[in-house]
Amino acid sequence: MKADPTHQHALLDVAALDSRAAQLRHQRSHLPEMAEISTLEAERTQLTDQVRDARIVVDDLTVEQTRADREVEQVKTRRERDRSRMDSGQITNPKDLERMQHELVSLERRISTLEDAELEVMEKLEEAQQLLAGLGIRAEDIDARLAELVAARDEKRVEIDRALEEVSAARGPATEGMPEDLMALYERLREQKGIGAALLRSRQCGGCNMTLDASELSRIRSAPADEVIRCEECQRILVRTDESGL
Repeated sequence: MKADPTHQHALLDVAALDSRAAQLRHQRSHLPEMAEISTLEAERTQLTDQVRDARIVVDDLTVEQTRADREVEQVKTRRERDRSRMDSGQITNPKDLERMQHELVSLERRISTLEDAELEVMEKLEEAQQLLAGLGIRAEDIDARLAELVAARDEKRVEIDRALEEVSAARGPATEGMPEDLMALYERLREQKGIGAALLRSRQCGGCNMTLDASELSRIRSAPADEVIRCEECQRILVRTDESGL
């Protein structure tokens, strides 16, 4: 392939812009905030499930405590009613009096059992509420940190996008007037290699950093100035300048 040396030199400007754009896109997709955001979002998802489960436990225990409180009050009310009947002298039959005294003893035991159960439920409820509160605090901390990270990430993305727009705007003029066949070759190599053209500097390919041997240098030295040279190692377009060491 033949191409005016001026156009070949211009490829280096295009390659520099494309390399800068690639660096910016890589930077945009690998911002340091993104790894922490991903980790925190995963934790936040798990935390949402944990909060839901903890709230269900709290709700169930709240219902259970309400029921236990009601049962204790019902038995206490019955005890107070029987005790009032005995104290008021309404019961005069010795057998009925003895039976009611036994019933009062039974009610006391029942109250003690119910209060123990009630206390156990209260302790479980307190633990569940503390767990739920702790999860809520952690969720708030994560949300606050995520907000900070997302804001920082978005701010950096805006800066990078602005830089990409500048590079894109500069690329048009840089490719203006370039031969179609030369640009087609360059674009194909750029797609394959990431860098389509490189400077031959001090006998070294700027694309793959391979130092050319004497025979290859001799071939390049004898080639016409308008011949498009390719690196025998990476196949990129090699642009010759005064820095090439030929």
